[in-house]
Amino acid sequence: MRDFYGVTLPNALMLGTAQYPSPAVLADAFRESRAGVATVSLRREAGQGQAFWSLIRDLGVRVLPNTAGCHSAREAVTTARMARELFQTDWIKLEVIGHTDTLQPDPFGLLEAATVLCAEGFQVFPYTTEDQVLAARLLDAGCRVLMPWGAPIGSGLGLNNRHGLRMLRAAFPDVPMVIDAGLGLPSHAADAMEMGFDAVLLNSAVAQAGDPVAMARAFALAVQAGALARDADPMGVRDMGVPSTPLIGKAWL
Repeated sequence: MRDFYGVTLPNALMLGTAQYPSPAVLADAFRESRAGVATVSLRREAGQGQAFWSLIRDLGVRVLPNTAGCHSAREAVTTARMARELFQTDWIKLEVIGHTDTLQPDPFGLLEAATVLCAEGFQVFPYTTEDQVLAARLLDAGCRVLMPWGAPIGSGLGLNNRHGLRMLRAAFPDVPMVIDAGLGLPSHAADAMEMGFDAVLLNSAVAQAGDPVAMARAFALAVQAGALARDADPMGVRDMGVPSTPLIGKAWL
């Protein structure tokens, strides 16, 4: 497991805390997922109050506040500052939304906000696209982690641009990367890990499942399987079939 700003997580799964049927289901899902990080929106915490914050603390995982719902750099920076004061952490998942329908990140606002927050000592996890130029600018601004989207938030489509994601992973091999958003099935998470990404972050796929607890466990197993497969050095892809049974010893008629 790669370090995230010097922190080695116990699991490659990061899980959101919104949309669960009940606080009890949320807690049970986290236990089954074995997630090492809980993402929390400042708006979510403010709406639920002290009871929700107590629940999150009881999960015993690292908290990653996010700037969900922000549509400008100024709004995201203000939200991040408030989150640091409330959650007592320099970690921040930086979202600056640029498109209402797709929820695609605004690359210009994202870079502007990341530059400000990194200068203020935040450890920024930027929600970005697979654009390599933007990735390089975010790293130059001080980010040490990248969080490219798999697909639009909440869509469940999986990895929309596999080629772009592979190219991004190859271009920055030493940068910790988390696939964030758009995953709907455990197979999507396994796919991301097999491609060489270091973790996945999801919320709706678990929270909106018919059985969130069972789905959380399924994602935990999928992330583990994907990482094991990647580390096992998978066989190469071939254009033609190759027999698995040796020809030596075959009876010739």
